[in-house]
Amino acid sequence: MDRNAPIGVFDSGVGGLTVVREIIRQIPDERVVYFGDTARVPYGTKSRDTVIRYSRQIIRFLRTKDVKAIVIACNTASSYALETVKKESDIPVIGVINAGAKMAAEITKNGRIGVIGTEATINSGIYTEVIRKFNPRAEVFGKACPLFVPLVEEGLLHDSVTDEIAFRYTADLKGKYIDTLVLGCTHYPLIRSTLRRIMGEGVELVNPAYETAIELKQLLEKEGMSCDQNCGPDEKYQFYVSDLAEKFTNIAKAILPEQVKETLQIPIEEY
Repeated sequence: MDRNAPIGVFDSGVGGLTVVREIIRQIPDERVVYFGDTARVPYGTKSRDTVIRYSRQIIRFLRTKDVKAIVIACNTASSYALETVKKESDIPVIGVINAGAKMAAEITKNGRIGVIGTEATINSGIYTEVIRKFNPRAEVFGKACPLFVPLVEEGLLHDSVTDEIAFRYTADLKGKYIDTLVLGCTHYPLIRSTLRRIMGEGVELVNPAYETAIELKQLLEKEGMSCDQNCGPDEKYQFYVSDLAEKFTNIAKAILPEQVKETLQIPIEEY
C-alpha cells in the first residue's frame, strides 16, 4: 500500500466534514477523499440492510481513488455496517463510535452518560454496549434527535428553530443528571455551541470526530502508513457527493473554508 495514498472518508451528508476537519488538524500531511451521500441523507431512518448497501457502494467508489484507509464518518453507518464492511476489506476501515465511547467512559465522574444520535444509532444500542465495555458501571441514556441532521443540512446552525428543537430533545437528559454527553452523530458538532449553552458547563460534551482523528493517526503510525510526502493544496483534498453539489459546497466552505474548492457529483448507484 502506498503510504502517500489518500484517506477515504464518507458520511450521509455534510456531517462527516467535522471528522475531516479534525483529521486536517491532527494529521495535516494526509490527503483526503470525501464522499457525502446527499441524495440519500439522512441514514438514521433507513434499515440496516439499506445502510450496508449504501456503505458498500461508497466504499467501492472510494477504492477507485486508491485510498489506503477508510473512515466511516457516520454513526449510523458505523453502528450498522462497520463490522460487515471491515470483513470485506483488505485495507483498514474504522468508524466513529469506539473512540467517542471510550472517551465518555473515561471522563465521566458520576457514571451517568447521555448519548444523542439518529434513531438508528440510538435504537441499535451500540453506544451503551461499547461504553460499558470500558466502564461496566456506567448508566447510559440515549435520546434520538432525528431533526438535527436535516437542520444542519439546511445550514440552520445558529437559528431559533434549532435552539427550540435542541431544548426539547435534551430536556429528558438534563433530568437524568448526566455529566457527560456524547454527540453521537457527526452532524452534531456543528451545533455544539447550542448544545453547550443548553446543557450548561457542568456537562462535558464528547466529540467523536476529534477522538476518531486521534485513533486514525495512531493506526497509520502503527502500520507505517503515515504520509511522508508534501502534496500541493490543489491535489490534497477532493470532495464528491451524490446530489446537490453546489449546495454542499456552500455549507462545506463554512466548515472547511480553505480546503473546499469544488465538489463533484457522481452517480453512486452505479457502484
